[in-house]
Amino acid sequence: MSKSSKTFWAFMTGAAVGAVLGILYAPDKGENTRSKLLFQLQKYRDQLQNLITDLIDGKEIPETMAKSEGKKVVNEAREKAERLLEDVENMMNQIKAKA
Repeated sequence: MSKSSKTFWAFMTGAAVGAVLGILYAPDKGENTRSKLLFQLQKYRDQLQNLITDLIDGKEIPETMAKSEGKKVVNEAREKAERLLEDVENMMNQIKAKA
């Protein structure tokens, strides 16, 4: 995996964790906080599902070395997005269970 893609995923992970912690420590009722967090997680889940669909439905172009490397990057990104989607789903289920 290239350095820029590692940096991108590190940034995305940090942003997600920061957003969750910011919401959890916000001075608001727990019910309101869980509701806001659930809404944001659903939004992120939808964006991840769209990303996965876009990655899978990529246009076909002639096979080249660059394309084969690109496919590897796309597959890694898809796998990470799917794992992140599973984590979001688990967090949403935990929040719903506590509500």
